[in-house]
Amino acid sequence: MADITLGGTPVKTAGELPAIGSQLKDFELVAIDLSTKTLSDFSGQKLLLNIFPSVNTGVCAASVRQFNSEASALDNSKVLCISRDLPFAQDQFCAAEGLDNVVMLSDFKAGTFGKNNGLIMTTGGFDSLLSRCIIVVDASGKVVYTEQVAEVGDEPNYNTALEVLKNA
Repeated sequence: MADITLGGTPVKTAGELPAIGSQLKDFELVAIDLSTKTLSDFSGQKLLLNIFPSVNTGVCAASVRQFNSEASALDNSKVLCISRDLPFAQDQFCAAEGLDNVVMLSDFKAGTFGKNNGLIMTTGGFDSLLSRCIIVVDASGKVVYTEQVAEVGDEPNYNTALEVLKNA
């Protein structure tokens, strides 16, 4: 379990982020058009997974905006923004913000993505939501970088994550 904080209050997660060098576990997430997306849908592409509690909070929204502005310049890469928000809320946010360089995906149905990767917060006010973290995988699906943000209210290290993605 990772020990993180939410507003300074200790929170636990269901486990640890995937190990560097491991293969990212397959997933089933729901896209904004309600289709199911799996890891194989992004086969051969480098991926930056921007994972967060809810797009309707300031820091989460800021991370989607930041990665959206950087994503269009990346070759053979996709930024997947993953939360447990309903796909409708994710779609409304992107439409209102004019964001189209990121792929919004939801783990709302069973939370298996969060459970399988140790990302679900198990205590605190955001219990059952995904913790704020970054996972970067290379084109073969191998995990090359992870960041578990220690304070849920803090932003991830955008520069490092993007640099790793560019060089993956």
